[in-house]
Amino acid sequence: MKRLSITSWIFIGMAVGIILGVTVPEFAAQLAPVSNIFLRLIKSIIAPLLFGTLVAGIASTGSVKTMGRIGLKAIIYFEIVTTIALFLGLGAVNLVRPGEGLKLDPPKVDANTPKANTSVAAILEHTFPSSVIDAMAKGEVLQIVVFTFLFGAAAASIGAAAKPLVEWSESLAEIMFKYTSFVMYAAPLGVGAAMAVTIGTKGPAVLFSLGKLMATLFGSLIIFVVVVLGAVVLICKIPLRKFYQAVKEPWVIAFSTASSEAALPLALENMEKFGCPKHIVGFVLPTGYSFNLDGTTLYLSLAAMFIAQAAGVDMPFGTQLVMMLTLMLTSKGVAGVPRASLVILAGTLGTFGLPIEGISVLLGVDALMDMARTSVNVLGNCMATAVVAKWEGYDLGTDAAAPVKVEELA
Repeated sequence: MKRLSITSWIFIGMAVGIILGVTVPEFAAQLAPVSNIFLRLIKSIIAPLLFGTLVAGIASTGSVKTMGRIGLKAIIYFEIVTTIALFLGLGAVNLVRPGEGLKLDPPKVDANTPKANTSVAAILEHTFPSSVIDAMAKGEVLQIVVFTFLFGAAAASIGAAAKPLVEWSESLAEIMFKYTSFVMYAAPLGVGAAMAVTIGTKGPAVLFSLGKLMATLFGSLIIFVVVVLGAVVLICKIPLRKFYQAVKEPWVIAFSTASSEAALPLALENMEKFGCPKHIVGFVLPTGYSFNLDGTTLYLSLAAMFIAQAAGVDMPFGTQLVMMLTLMLTSKGVAGVPRASLVILAGTLGTFGLPIEGISVLLGVDALMDMARTSVNVLGNCMATAVVAKWEGYDLGTDAAAPVKVEELA
């Protein structure tokens, strides 16, 4: 008998949790410690994963001098498109409001704790850490990101002297990816317990909210692909039929495995066949896996606001914008592995006073949402590669033996 995947076990755990929540709600409510243990393990990943991935990524590709003209063009495109994705998710979740009616418990606040200063000046000041160790201990994700960006830029600026540290950061990132995969082995139990507790305490109506969330995400991703990427195709004059032929197989692999990494080898090969030169494909695609995760960034903005709505936390538009900035920065450290975005989301929830228990609710349907957002990540990175190649003057979709620039055809 073929061994079941973690995703299959998560679906099984979700189904068992739903059954327990509906049939024996009193018992289901007692399973909270199981889901809480899983959430504590998720939280333990945040700081070292962010530090390792961001330092390694910035130190190796974050210098404009090193990346040169192609790198600058790629970064400009990455930031424009991911920002659009974030705001599309924010707009969709505020329009549909899928979290309303779920009634998550808001985070507990000590009555003796002074109210936080939410002015722009206070938020800006709080962004910069006085101690990175303190920031890691308190889970201040934005402070960790600011320190790590500056640290990575400093490492990039000194060149070879930083090589041992960069290699150490790469090793740390790989270890944390493996650590994450170990923690995910507990996901079926965590999901099952979380669904049982949620339905046992909130009632079966919670399933309606999750269905609205999934419909909102899928609808937003379709709009992003058709409208945003469609506009890119028209503006940059990408040959659509040839591009479709190049990306359809990597897209299917990403969708079926929920892993961008699984689709990378075929994406590299097919984009070269599409006419993108090797040096552009070899730089833009791998870099995009850290800096251009369109589907993930859209999902993060949508999921964070879903949890805020479910907890009844009223977030002013200014606070939402700051949270979007945090998500945009922290999403740069998301790896192309299944459910890695949950780690980033968990850290951001804590930073903005939202209940991390909301992750438990999302876990029940995250496997399906992960397949959709990961496939859009791969599609977006292939599009970015084509755009940069076109921007550099290469003629795409010509089936030439080697990449050809437009002026060479004249």
